[in-house]
Amino acid sequence: MTQPAAVPDDDNDARDFAIRIYSRLVWTMSVMAVLASAGLWRIYGRNFALAFMIGATVSLVNFYWLRRTIESAFERTVSSEESPSSAGIVTRFLLRYILIAIAAYVILNSSSLSVQGLIAGLSLPAGAIMLEALYQIFRVLRHGF
Repeated sequence: MTQPAAVPDDDNDARDFAIRIYSRLVWTMSVMAVLASAGLWRIYGRNFALAFMIGATVSLVNFYWLRRTIESAFERTVSSEESPSSAGIVTRFLLRYILIAIAAYVILNSSSLSVQGLIAGLSLPAGAIMLEALYQIFRVLRHGF
């Protein structure tokens, strides 16, 4: 019996599968950020939309840094060759939260409505992941296993 088409056969296929998903997530988050920013500007005004854009930017950078941190930790764990330092991994991990804290501080000093926009922007990866899950479900339903 063969494996389902949605499940990669070997390590290279699995890596390619993960790269495609990551690329789609980044693309989806970018498109959602642009479209939502325009709509939010029109509905809620400039402050809310700008706070959303800041949150979306922070979430995109955070998503990239998270990927790099996971890759570095994996390389450090699995690879016997020279691997990234633990200090570098921890620093990148902490910088993600420092960036969020700075953005929140700046937004909090502007207006309370802007805080909601920041939180909405920071939620961008959750929306992109839900859309990716729907894409994968429809892909399996359409093409089968």
